[in-house]
Amino acid sequence: MSVEDSNKGTILIVDDSLTNLGVLFNFLSEAGFTVLLARDGASAIHKAHSACPDVILLDIIMPGLDGFETCRRLKANESTQNIPVIFMTALSQTSVVVKGFQLGAVDYITKPTQQEIVLARVTTHLTLQKLRHSLQAQNAQLKQEIQQRQQAEGALQKANQELKCLASIDDLTQVANRRRFDECLNLAWRISVREQLPLSLLLCDIDFFKLYNDSKGHQAGDVCLQQVVQAMRRAVKRAADLVARYGGEEFAVILPNTHGEGAVKVAEEIRLSLRRLSLVHPQSPISEYVTFSVGVSTTVPCHESSPEELIAAADQALYQAKEGGRDRVVFAPLGNTGCRCSCANPGDNSKAIAKGASMSVMPKWDENSVAATEELEEPSDTGPFASS
Repeated sequence: MSVEDSNKGTILIVDDSLTNLGVLFNFLSEAGFTVLLARDGASAIHKAHSACPDVILLDIIMPGLDGFETCRRLKANESTQNIPVIFMTALSQTSVVVKGFQLGAVDYITKPTQQEIVLARVTTHLTLQKLRHSLQAQNAQLKQEIQQRQQAEGALQKANQELKCLASIDDLTQVANRRRFDECLNLAWRISVREQLPLSLLLCDIDFFKLYNDSKGHQAGDVCLQQVVQAMRRAVKRAADLVARYGGEEFAVILPNTHGEGAVKVAEEIRLSLRRLSLVHPQSPISEYVTFSVGVSTTVPCHESSPEELIAAADQALYQAKEGGRDRVVFAPLGNTGCRCSCANPGDNSKAIAKGASMSVMPKWDENSVAATEELEEPSDTGPFASS
């Protein structure tokens, strides 16, 4: 007998007749099958659990557990429910055959059995069983591959998100970088044009930061920048606002849906928040501590203007803050050639600077300015920069 013949499959024959068992055992063994025998339903169930045959030939009429009850119990158990059961019966009534199929049998053979029919039925259902097992294995493998692909896609998506985050975050200060700033300003501009809402921009520059680096070293300068950012974050509270590192020691703040008066208040809070840190600046000509100069500009964008014009206006205001003695806020609305504003701390400028006092240049406002302030004080839960 060849190796292939010896691996045809395992058959469990269940019959209370020794004669039938002997005939089927000899025939199927010679045909290359591994044959197991049971003379009653209880031992059949036990052998099916332990040996897990490929096919069960089950007599219906047996003492104790008959074939129907034996089949019912086999199909009720998870470990044996998928084994094909072929009934062997001398009963030819349709009701008997139907009941067998209802209990889960796959076929039936009438007694007395004919060897060619038994071999054909057994071979057919073994082939089907092998195909079923192969399909289950392929499905399991496919399911595993799908899970692995989903995990890989999830990991890739997470990596892409991290890369995107790294590409938009300043490594030192962990706020938005210049690229992210440009994206957000353009987005805020388009939204403001569509909704006709005010848009404000702050440009903030650390006063005499080069002297700070020269005197305390670049590592201390990096720490100073990180502390400055923390002060800015404490002052900029709305989720819709964006704090960004504009370049070097210069930072920018985008304030969507914010009028000029509200923007100046935020700028002043940023300047004072940095003041409260009391970061010693040994080489500053204007103060013993690190200070901020802030330029503020506001506009209601239209299609004829551009974000670059708002940046230029805020930069002009920042330049005036530096020219005016630094450590101050200057407001220059977009569309005005000069700064239409008044001094918040009137008096001798040179004297105030000599004492290291703060000076803010604030705008004049009409009766609508109150509404702008109230709007600023309402925190925003959503906005184009809520995820920043």
